[in-house]
Amino acid sequence: QAFSQHPSVFYLMEPGWHVWTRVQKSGARLLRMAVRDCVRSLYQCDFSVMDAYLPEIHNMSSLFMWYQSRALCSPPICSITKHGQMSNHTQCHLKCEAQSLRKVEEACRLYSHVVIKETRFFELESLYPLLQDPNLDLRIVHLVRDPRAVMRSREESAKSFERDNAIVLEQRNVPSGEVQYKMMQEICRSHVRINERAVLKPPPFLKGRYKMVRYEDVARNPLKEISDIYDFVGLDLTDEMAEWIYKVTHGKGTGSRTESFQITSRSAADVSQAWRTALPHNKVKLVQEICKGAMSLLGYKTVDSEKEQKRFDIDVLVPQEPYQFSWVSTKTQHPSKS
Repeated sequence: QAFSQHPSVFYLMEPGWHVWTRVQKSGARLLRMAVRDCVRSLYQCDFSVMDAYLPEIHNMSSLFMWYQSRALCSPPICSITKHGQMSNHTQCHLKCEAQSLRKVEEACRLYSHVVIKETRFFELESLYPLLQDPNLDLRIVHLVRDPRAVMRSREESAKSFERDNAIVLEQRNVPSGEVQYKMMQEICRSHVRINERAVLKPPPFLKGRYKMVRYEDVARNPLKEISDIYDFVGLDLTDEMAEWIYKVTHGKGTGSRTESFQITSRSAADVSQAWRTALPHNKVKLVQEICKGAMSLLGYKTVDSEKEQKRFDIDVLVPQEPYQFSWVSTKTQHPSKS
């Protein structure tokens, strides 16, 4: 969500959610191309693709978490957010929801960058056509997180993930007590698969277009990490964005369960470490075993006892070398897509 309030960004949150909720009793493998084609159209500001996944009578408010996007709460869509201001989610939700998707398309074309947050790609290969499309200039920011923290977050919002779990697990009949662990296995495998494909043997068109980011690094040093991300995609870190980023990452506490999918002011450092007190050690051990390869690759240390787990002076994050990348030369310039 570091992009959601940037003045140069048209931001959309998880449009693949509509695909997954509209197509019943399918698996992630079958749906990945539908999600890919959906985001491809949206990167080009073509919202007609959403007609297949939204209610027959729909408008901007039908889009998942639309009010999280400053672009959808600002002129020319809605006048509530003044120039130079951050959008207010509550006010936007109340006063801007009735706009048509045609109006959204028009606004989308005014921005230099289109950013889509998407959690429904478990491999990179389905995105290859987008990376090779001369009409796009796609950059992939791959956000990963300590699997133990992911487990804690998923348990807190278990009800919200039931449909997604069934899709990721290909509608298999998995005992309820094993679902979360099977999901963690799939999530960790996907992180390894994506990172190895992008880093070890990337195809030529992927070089310079992939950046892995650990949530914990952002939590510890948000301005530096987000500035690096902005550099990667060709955005400036404005003073207003720096101030907003500081505020939302330096609040108090870890947030309530009802705020799981909201952008609210919390202590990012506390959120990143919350699993150490909230998750029983027997579950931590299971996640560490299931995700052993991913944790090693991504730079997360295991804890061998409950005492070690709760000792916050023991750092479980392995320092990483600064990320290196080079721009891919293109014959023509196009708005950036992330």
